[in-house]
Amino acid sequence: MNWVLLGAAGLIEVAWSQSIRPTHGFTRPLPTLVCFLLAASAVYLLSRAMETLPVGTAYAVFTGIGAVGAIGLGVVVNRDPVTVGRLAALALIVGGVVLARFTGPA
Repeated sequence: MNWVLLGAAGLIEVAWSQSIRPTHGFTRPLPTLVCFLLAASAVYLLSRAMETLPVGTAYAVFTGIGAVGAIGLGVVVNRDPVTVGRLAALALIVGGVVLARFTGPA
């Protein structure tokens, strides 16, 4: 269950990363509220996962999911550039997350 919570936290972090720009520097109340709620939800789920997972592993996986998701959405939604270097970086992050999952505690 701890890995499910961690995965959910990472996915919410991806949504959170995309919710920052619409706040326009935290000057728009509703988008700002959504942004803060997503951030708080992600950190809450992360903290629950850390009750049984090592802190370093949990945080690395959490940020890895967030980074890959944010870059992926940037490419798909915002047409951010795709380069060999970025793809290699994403592959390394995904590999690290998978390695952490399957070599860490259950």
